[in-house]
Amino acid sequence: MSADAARAGLGRYRWTICALLFAATAINYIDRQMIGVLKPVLQVEFGWREGDYADIVFWFQAAYALGFLAVGRFMDAVGARFGYAIAFGFWTAAHIAHGLVRSLFGFGVARFALGIGESGNFPAGLKAVAEWFPQRERALAVGIFNAGANVGAIATPLLVPAITAAFGWRLAFILTGVIGLVWVAAWLLLYRSPAAPMGGAEPAAPALPWLRLFRVRQSWAYAVPKFMTDPIWWMFLFWLPDFLSKRYGLDLRGFGPPLVVIYILSDLGSIAGGAGSSWLVRRGYSVNRARKLTMLACAVAVMPIAIVQHIDSLWGAVLLIGLATAGHQAFSANLLTVPSDLFPRHALGSVVGIGGTAGAIGGMLIAKFVGYVLDMTGSYTPIFAVAASAYLLALAALHLLSPRLAPADLPSGEAL
Repeated sequence: MSADAARAGLGRYRWTICALLFAATAINYIDRQMIGVLKPVLQVEFGWREGDYADIVFWFQAAYALGFLAVGRFMDAVGARFGYAIAFGFWTAAHIAHGLVRSLFGFGVARFALGIGESGNFPAGLKAVAEWFPQRERALAVGIFNAGANVGAIATPLLVPAITAAFGWRLAFILTGVIGLVWVAAWLLLYRSPAAPMGGAEPAAPALPWLRLFRVRQSWAYAVPKFMTDPIWWMFLFWLPDFLSKRYGLDLRGFGPPLVVIYILSDLGSIAGGAGSSWLVRRGYSVNRARKLTMLACAVAVMPIAIVQHIDSLWGAVLLIGLATAGHQAFSANLLTVPSDLFPRHALGSVVGIGGTAGAIGGMLIAKFVGYVLDMTGSYTPIFAVAASAYLLALAALHLLSPRLAPADLPSGEAL
């Protein structure tokens, strides 16, 4: 085989890997978003207050925070192939368990287990991208696989109400979980590390000192913006159906089309955000300038969300929310690429774990904040005001902590 043919084959293969990551992220988001779509049904059946639902979301976030630290290091130790399959299988079992529980406590336990398993999605996915894609293509690849989140969010309000109407909400959890297991077989069959393209074992990575990572500014340059922006996405994911139901009187079937439009716009934002900074890099911009200019445009796009509570037109509100979620996903596609700009491949799982934990802690806080605000005022205005400002503040934090996106500089001889 010629060198050109070999390169072409590897190019096709890495986009196949990207497609698998896209599918996994879509399934991941179907599993996590179902609780939000079914909230009106479950709230009536179980008599939940807003604070009760917020507690269920809180325990998912708490598990996600704890899981990210452990799972990130686990991915560095065992590699993306087996690590991803194990995490996927675990969260699928937890998702199915939702259909078996009968109490608020049971939902809390099932959500906690789901959070542990789902925390493996992005550490494994970003590790796979760093293994297979050169720096100039990583933001685009991340944007594509991150767009799976929006496909999952689109599919959920279309599939789940129909399954629930036909079979009940319990079977909705069970059936979607069983179908998702097909992905695990495909991943194990197709994925190989570029260090072992014929199926051999991945090389062992050098030990990574945790305390050293926490002392590196580059770790915080990723973690602080994640802490500030991830909670906004969680708020959209878990409370948008409730907002549309209360503000515009939509029922379980009625908020499907608006959510589809919102998450289609999010998908376009994710891909455009990744493609935008990759295009700027190819045009000769530095990685630092390309990432940050793109993120600035995204932050500005989110700001009009502050007034959405006061929009009387449903579709006017949908477009405004869609602009904000597209801005988030475009911002996120670039932020998720930052660890591979700053750290070597074998450290990525740990660094992504730190950032994911920071984002999940922010998600825990916003769950309590949203539940408190809604119980006290019934208004989403303070919640959307927080969302509007989060991204500019996050970009400012990133720039202060890493003005040039310079790779982490460690003493010679230290394993990173």
